[in-house]
Amino acid sequence: MIPTTRWKFPEPDERAESRLREELGIEPVTSRILVNRGIRSPDQAMKFFSPTLADLHNPFLMKDMSKGVERLIRAIQRKEPVLVYGDYDADGITATVCLIRFLRDIHPSVSYYIPDRMSEGYGLKPDTVDRIRKQGIGLILTVDCGITDHEAIERARSLGMDTIVLDHHEVPDVLPPALASINPQRSDCSFPFKYMAAVGIVFNFLIALRAELRKSGFWSGKPFPNLRDYLDLVTIGTLGDISPLVDENRIFVKVGMELLHEGKRPGIRALKDRSSFSRQGSLISSDVSFSLVPRINAAGRLGSTDDAVRLLLTDDFLEASRLAERLDQFNRERQEIERSILEDILSRIRSDRTLRERGFFVFASEEWHPGVIGIVASKLVDRFHRPAILISLREGIGKGSGRSIEEFNLYEGLKKSCEPLLLGYGGHRYAAGISIRQEDIGELSRILDRAILEHVSPSELVPSTTIDAECRLEEIGPELMEDFQRLSPFGNGNPEPVLWAREIVVKSPVVLKNSHIRMQIQDRGISHGSIWFRKAHLFNQMAAGEKLDIAFTPQVNYWKGVESIQLKMRDATLSV
Repeated sequence: MIPTTRWKFPEPDERAESRLREELGIEPVTSRILVNRGIRSPDQAMKFFSPTLADLHNPFLMKDMSKGVERLIRAIQRKEPVLVYGDYDADGITATVCLIRFLRDIHPSVSYYIPDRMSEGYGLKPDTVDRIRKQGIGLILTVDCGITDHEAIERARSLGMDTIVLDHHEVPDVLPPALASINPQRSDCSFPFKYMAAVGIVFNFLIALRAELRKSGFWSGKPFPNLRDYLDLVTIGTLGDISPLVDENRIFVKVGMELLHEGKRPGIRALKDRSSFSRQGSLISSDVSFSLVPRINAAGRLGSTDDAVRLLLTDDFLEASRLAERLDQFNRERQEIERSILEDILSRIRSDRTLRERGFFVFASEEWHPGVIGIVASKLVDRFHRPAILISLREGIGKGSGRSIEEFNLYEGLKKSCEPLLLGYGGHRYAAGISIRQEDIGELSRILDRAILEHVSPSELVPSTTIDAECRLEEIGPELMEDFQRLSPFGNGNPEPVLWAREIVVKSPVVLKNSHIRMQIQDRGISHGSIWFRKAHLFNQMAAGEKLDIAFTPQVNYWKGVESIQLKMRDATLSV
């Protein structure tokens, strides 16, 4: 039935909107979108439209940044072997590649290690530290992990190795005994922006490292590295981690999208060749999130993470093409496994009505591949708008991956309510990983179901659509689409704007073979094409001549060389 979601209308601030329109010459719809994003002054708006690297914060404001940079410089001066210890997702992989790429140009003894997701799991382990020490490593840099790895870092210290942690996950009550723990989430960290992906923290680390080396005359007579060239990698990691696209993240991704479109890095160009972009024109953030990131992640889920690292490090396009083909194959396998797991869960929900009433989904199986369950958890959250943890069981022990909604902090929920049950856990507000005994899963489900009902009202467990502004179809033209381009990139923290039009008339509705609805919509002589993805079951409510109020996002559509404006439907309701 329509509407399919709760519609939410932010309170307008007509005074701020009027000022933005008058001073910037922007469309009324655009001024309201900006105000809904918390941007109320012309200066703020101009920085939002045109972010630059000059607007980045001072990286030395990050706690322990100076200590970490100084220690790495000593290692470079002494030619001391250094190891970068990463993580197996897109954020960890790109963070690792950024560090390795930079250091290999200035240091003869740098290597990397990313643990196997299946056999080793997340984070630094004491037995791995023992193996690293045998290689003569004196300094470990952990990226996208480390902040909770007390035992392993203590082991490294006892063996005479220093550790620099570059992590963005929630900080435990007691920090690990690292030489430097660089994480803006620390309560004693004065860095103004707290919500970077690990690759963003690494980028700040490289800015600080480059500055100190430059001050010492390190590059006298040598080419000076341009860190802007790294922002394609930073963009992939930031979008892959679904970090909010505000503040520094917006700067990274705005600049990085230009580099990704250029595709100068052989690995990126090869990966784009393997991705099914159906559009002409510039690359957009969703292309990265839904085509490039899954292929990079697939290496750690089903294959060897080393394939993804080598892809992004190589300067040889032929090698990049071979590696991109491998990642594409892993991704196709991942999609098949994912579909099977999702159908298993949906079948359980269809057959047990009590499951639909749960505030928190917890499902487990011995048949599920642990490398894919996080993606399926995300799909459940998108479909049912409630947190979900999926658990893959092996020999009585479950490894789980969870995703959450805006209204519930998953990491805090696990910490406050479930810690005694768990063998281990880590993560942040929207995503977390756990390990648990099989016999404790039922109790975990009951505790989380109670916890979410204490913090989230039942009405908030219904998917919602936030309406940015009302508009008429006649307002949707080249000027508005140009403003939308300036508002991009879109993603978490800066979602695609959703507009609202009243009493539009449905024309020529059809169901496409892939279960989408396509139709023309008309108002006062103006007509636009529209597409409503995966909503064929609502076709009977889209009768020709019907009057609807619609929520939608206007997009530029390319088809057979022709450019047109298409409305991506978000929701609809019968006009009153």
